[in-house]
Order: sequence, then structure tokens, then C-alpha cells
Amino acid sequence: MIKAAIFDLDGTLLDRDESVKKFVSYQYDRLLESLHQIPKETYIKRFIGLDRRGYVWKDKVYQQLVQEFSIKGITWQELLEDYISMFKYNCVPFPNLIPMLGELKETDLQLGMITNGKGQFQLDNIRSLGIEKYFDTILVSEWEGIKKPDSQIFMKAVAQLNVQPNQCIFVGDHPDNDVKAARNIGMIGIWKRDFEWDNVDADYIIDDLAELPIIIKRLCSNNEHI
Repeated sequence: MIKAAIFDLDGTLLDRDESVKKFVSYQYDRLLESLHQIPKETYIKRFIGLDRRGYVWKDKVYQQLVQEFSIKGITWQELLEDYISMFKYNCVPFPNLIPMLGELKETDLQLGMITNGKGQFQLDNIRSLGIEKYFDTILVSEWEGIKKPDSQIFMKAVAQLNVQPNQCIFVGDHPDNDVKAARNIGMIGIWKRDFEWDNVDADYIIDDLAELPIIIKRLCSNNEHI
């Protein structure tokens, strides 16, 4: 019987790729006086390349941008602070996010989230999406002192939800940090398809968050085991 659903954030609930594009365009327009010597599309494309889909923290990204483009009107520290304070206004959810969470809560399922990243930054983004209220526990790696794929952070979420790993599904976009790590402790691993990987070993694969309630209902009604 499935008693809990635990989610990754970036690339799973938050469409980070679209959010980053939206933010960088917004940043460029607001700081045009300092960035005007760089064509807008060049600035956006280079930021996205250096960012490596969130795996490079933005201090390095902005230092590189300032150096490459000889930006004089603003410091990399000011650009970083702008990112930290303003990104939350550009968060784009994946389709069907709120309806899916609402449907799961109506079934009395416990909901959790485990996300790698900076604590307040991630919490600001969660609140921007309007989804904090749906979750019974939210673990952010900076605040926990451990990060995915470490099994400890998964076990901490399970303990806080007062369930067993085999009573949980975990939904994420990263084959190793999310799906494999969750399956390693006995959870059902669901991969939210991402263009960066193929042939991911998962118990279920989804393209849309709206598919989740159907999968969970099937698991519960059939008492299905993986």
C-alpha cells in the first residue's frame, strides 16, 4: 500500500529550464544599462551554458560572464545577489502541478519533497509556485547537511512521514540522484522524463505530472508490488 509520495523539485515540479530562460531575460532587461554591450540572446545563451542546468552555482557563472564580456557597469556579486533575490519571481511550474498535488492530498497521501540546493533560495521558489502547503515535510540539502543521492536524506524524509520506504514512491528527473537512490532504499522510483537521458532504469516513467494519481491508484487498488 502506498502511503507517501516524495518529490524532487527542479526538473520535476519546477520547470527549471523555462524558469532560467525567463529569469535571465528579465535580468537583462532590468539591468540593460550595465549589460547593453552584450546582445541579449548572447547573454542568455552563455548563462544557460555556464549554468549547466543548475549544477554550477551562480557565483562561478557570474564571475565567468563578467570576465568573458568585460562587464564594467555591475559586479558579479551584484549580479549574484540579483539572481538570489529575483529568481523566485520567474518560477514556471510544469503543467498540472497544482491539480496533481490537490488530487493526491484528497486521498490522504503523505507528501514530501527532497531537493538539493541552497535552503532559503529553494524555499522561496517552492513558495513562489504556491505548493508549500501541500507538503508534510520538505528537506533542502543545505539545511540538512546531506544531499541526494545520499540515502540518509531519503531515510530522514521517510522517518518524518512515519512510513516505510516500500510504502513510498519517489518522483524525480535525475536517473541517479533521484530514481536510483530512491530505489536503493526500497522506494518505488518514478522517472519524470528528461531529454538529457535515455533508457533510464525506473519502475515507472511519466511525461506529465497528471499521470501520477493514476499510477498510485493502480498501485493501491491492486496492492501491486515492484
